[in-house]
Order: sequence, then C-alpha cells, then structure tokens
Amino acid sequence: MAISRPAAAARPRPVSLRRRGPVLERAILDAALEQLSTVGWNGLTMEGVAAGAQTGKAAVYRRWPSKEDLVVDALRAGLPPLDDARDCGGIRDDLYEVCRQLRDAMLSAPGIALRSVLHECDVRTAERFHGVIMNGVIDPSTELFRAVVSRGVDRGEVRPDAVNDMAFDVIPAMMMYRTKVCGSEWPDEEIARMIDHVMMPILRSG
Repeated sequence: MAISRPAAAARPRPVSLRRRGPVLERAILDAALEQLSTVGWNGLTMEGVAAGAQTGKAAVYRRWPSKEDLVVDALRAGLPPLDDARDCGGIRDDLYEVCRQLRDAMLSAPGIALRSVLHECDVRTAERFHGVIMNGVIDPSTELFRAVVSRGVDRGEVRPDAVNDMAFDVIPAMMMYRTKVCGSEWPDEEIARMIDHVMMPILRSG
C-alpha cells in the first residue's frame, strides 16, 4: 500500500549523532573518564571509549594514537580546579573548607579516574601522567595550603616556621593513604578530627 505524501512528511526523521570538532572530542574525553571511573585503567579500551562516545574507533585513534595519550588529555580536561582558598575567618575553618574541596575533587569522576591510573599503572606508564598529577593536583593543593597557612601566620594563629612544604604535604598524604588503604570517603566529621588532632597541633602558635 502506498504511503501518502502528508503521512510520509509527518514521520519523524532519525536523529543524527554525527558530531565534529570540539563537540566530538569532548564526548570522547568524557567517555574515557567514565570508563576509567567504572572499569579502571586495566579495563579501559579504545573500543569501549568509542562506544561510550557513540562514535567510531577510527575517530578516537585519529586524535589519540594510544590509550595513554587519550587519558592524559581526559584528565587534563576533567580535573576540577583547585584555586579557591576561601577566607573563613580562622585557620581551622579555612583548613576545613580546603579539605572538603579536596575530598570532593577526589570523589568526582575525574578524581576516581586519576586514582585508578595511580593504583593500576606500572611505573613506566605512570611516568606519562607525572605532569598531569603535578600540575592538576599536587601543585594546586600545595598552593591552597600555603595560602591558608600564610594567612594564619598573619593573624597570629600559626607559627611562622610552619610555612613549609612538609606541613603542606600532611593532609594530602593522609587523605590519599586513608582513601586507598582504609577505603575512607572522608565524611565531614573525619575531616574535622584530622584538623583538630593532627594539623592544629602542628601549626598552632605558642
């Protein structure tokens, strides 16, 4: 039976998923982060990323010749910024807010993806991600703590010799250790205990 022209015109047309340029690249990077946060580094495949982005494998390989290249760019694009050392009026509250910011970054999809890379990669592969980790996590978090502790010195709450890299490493090291080894998701009360029982005795003036 022939279909009339009005009926044929009323039929909805299939939606095209063809994307190009930055839109397609963003979809691929998002799919890579999703794969990392669900199946980990060892489970991530270029085929799986292509399927998640609803594109062809060739479109992925054309932009990123290897899994390592793709993940480096995905982490760079996805890691949340760590650049707000909000002044809450006192060193304890300032540290509390910075720690909550770090916790939220660690538990975000890009944070989980980064942890899968750190935990599963061999030493040679992990070296590819050194710059991403330093520029996206280590250096920004150190500068946050430096700003908070320096502000505490200016207020007279923190002794001047506490402004040093060893002191700035304490919180990130504890958070990474307890997340990886103990499975902690750092609820607010655990952050408060860490500040009260570990950081405040280290920093306190007088």
